[in-house]
Amino acid sequence: MPAVGKLLSHAAAGYGAVATQAQINPYLGLDGLRLLCEGHTAEEALALLQGTDPCMTLRQVALIDANARTACWTGDDCLPWAGSRQGEGYSVQGNRLAGKHVIDAVANAFLDRAEQPLIERLLEAVAAGDATGGDRHGESSATLYVVDQEAYPLWDIRVDQHLDPVTELRRLHDVFAREVVPEILRMPTRANPAGKHGEDQV
Repeated sequence: MPAVGKLLSHAAAGYGAVATQAQINPYLGLDGLRLLCEGHTAEEALALLQGTDPCMTLRQVALIDANARTACWTGDDCLPWAGSRQGEGYSVQGNRLAGKHVIDAVANAFLDRAEQPLIERLLEAVAAGDATGGDRHGESSATLYVVDQEAYPLWDIRVDQHLDPVTELRRLHDVFAREVVPEILRMPTRANPAGKHGEDQV
C-alpha cells in the first residue's frame, strides 16, 4: 500500500530489526524491537509477540537480533504466494507475490553482493524482487531503512506512491548519498553531542 515504509520497518543500532507486513500490526514492529533491545533473541521475541496478537494468521513478521539470528512468521491467511527465506544475517519475506522465485531472487541478490555496502545490497535485492514479478498486484511504494551506530537512521528512504517505485528508490538513493548522508554523518552523536558542525564553530 502507499506509504508503507514508516509502518513496516523498525530497527535499533546494536540490537536488531523487525519487519511487519501483510495485514500490518505496527505494534509487532514496535514491541518486537523493544524485546530485542531487552536482550531477547529473535526466536524468543517472536514467541512473545505471537501471544499479543489474536490475528496472527493474517500477519507476517520477521526479526533479526544483534547476533544475526533470524525468526520469521507467515500466517496461514496471508494472501498467496506468501512465505520467507532466512539465514544468518538476513531474512526475506513477502506475501501476495508472483511466487517463491521472487523471494529467492531477493535473497540471492543480497547474498551475491556480500562485499558491497549494506544499502547497496538492499537496493539491488529489492530491484531483483521487482524484476522477477514482485507483488502480483503491482507495487506503489518502497523503503530502505538502515541504522548504523546512533538512535537515528543513517538511511531512511521512502517512496510513498509512485508508478515505478524501484526506479524512484534508485533516484532517491543517489540524492541521499550525495546530499543527505554526508549531513547525517556531521550530526550530533552520543559520543560527540556537538557534532561535526559544532566542532567547526569552536
